[in-house]
Amino acid sequence: MKQKSVLITGASRGIGAACARGFARAGYQVFINSRNSKEELNALALKLREEGNSCEALPGDVGNSGQVLQIFRRVFDVCGGVDVLVNNAGISYCGLLTDMTDKEWDDILHTNLSSVFYCSRAAVPYMVSKKAGKIINISSMWGRVGASCEVAYSATKAGVNGFTMALAKELAPSNIQVNAIACGVIETAMNAWLGEEERKSLTEEIPAGRFGSVDEVAALALDLAEGHSYLTGQVIGLDGGYI
Repeated sequence: MKQKSVLITGASRGIGAACARGFARAGYQVFINSRNSKEELNALALKLREEGNSCEALPGDVGNSGQVLQIFRRVFDVCGGVDVLVNNAGISYCGLLTDMTDKEWDDILHTNLSSVFYCSRAAVPYMVSKKAGKIINISSMWGRVGASCEVAYSATKAGVNGFTMALAKELAPSNIQVNAIACGVIETAMNAWLGEEERKSLTEEIPAGRFGSVDEVAALALDLAEGHSYLTGQVIGLDGGYI
């Protein structure tokens, strides 16, 4: 049986790196991507290979359509395409809407939303030809209900959710499932700015009484990739009961 392949964007650390470890250990041929953290990305790929797994680092900006084509050209050369796409690349912006610059808006829009479009567009033809595939989009609970002082982030994640539901209907006849994981507060660098009191206050608001872990997100992503052929177009909350 041909080894399945997966491309994970934003995979140098956090949720993306956890997904890379999980898929690699499940026997996938793993391609990992990051825009800025090339040293961390290469170190992760090396570590996974040293453990006997198949992993290749493909640095580049997935918010840029030309660079996405270059990334997928390498994937095509190696294995023809990806069986699973995990769209995880994302950045945040905390602050008043009126303080946000045009550049900051464009950057978060391209990184969080356009990347999902560019990568999915590149991945889908191979999946359609195989009549099988999985697209898993890492979203946020704020894309469902919105967050004050995170208007741009919430808007992009709401876009990811809408993209997920619409593309799932388009691809269902080709046996390709498209789902999103709407993460709650996960223990990542994105939340490292929180002070001790802020962390305590936020933890008290979460019914589960704790932050989620990156490994929990990765486990759900792998589970979605491994089965559930009738589950598509869903935005699955992983937030400890917060929303």
